[in-house]
Amino acid sequence: MREEFESIGVRKSVEGVLLVHEHNLPHVLLLQIGASFFKLPGGEVEAGEDEVVALKRLLNDILCRSEHVPVDWKIETLLGQWWRPNFEPPQYPYVPAHVTKPKEHKQLWLVKIPEKALFSVPRNYKLVAAPLFELYDNSSGYGPIISSLPQLLSRVNFKYL
Repeated sequence: MREEFESIGVRKSVEGVLLVHEHNLPHVLLLQIGASFFKLPGGEVEAGEDEVVALKRLLNDILCRSEHVPVDWKIETLLGQWWRPNFEPPQYPYVPAHVTKPKEHKQLWLVKIPEKALFSVPRNYKLVAAPLFELYDNSSGYGPIISSLPQLLSRVNFKYL
C-alpha cells in the first residue's frame, strides 16, 4: 500500500450496501470469507473513474457471471465515508485532525437490487443476508464499518411490498 500511495496517492474504494427483506426485516447482503470474515461487495476505484461507475463495474464483476447480461444497478445514495489515516488497518468515519494526507477513502453506497437478479458468487465467498439487528453494535463480529450500517440506514424509510 505504501508504494501504491507514493505512485498514485489516496486509494479510493467503493462498497455497495444491498438490502433484501425477509420476514419484513431488512437484511444486508454480505460476502463471507471463511468462518468469521465478512465484507461488503465492492473494491478499488481505478484512476480517473467515477465512483458510481466503478461500483456498478465492481458489482457486476463480483456478483454476476461473465456470460450473463450485466445487471443495471441503481445506485441510490451515499450512506457514509470512511478514511484510513495511515498504512495500518484501522479506518475512521472522519479524517483525524492530525492527518493531512489520508491513505484511503472508502465510500458506502446504498444500492437498489433489481426485481429479478441472478447472483453468481466467487468460489471462495458465500453470500449471506445479515439482519440489521444482528449487525447493530456488533463490531467484534462484523467490524466497525459493517456494524455501523444500522445507524447509517436509520435515515432510510423502508417500504415493504
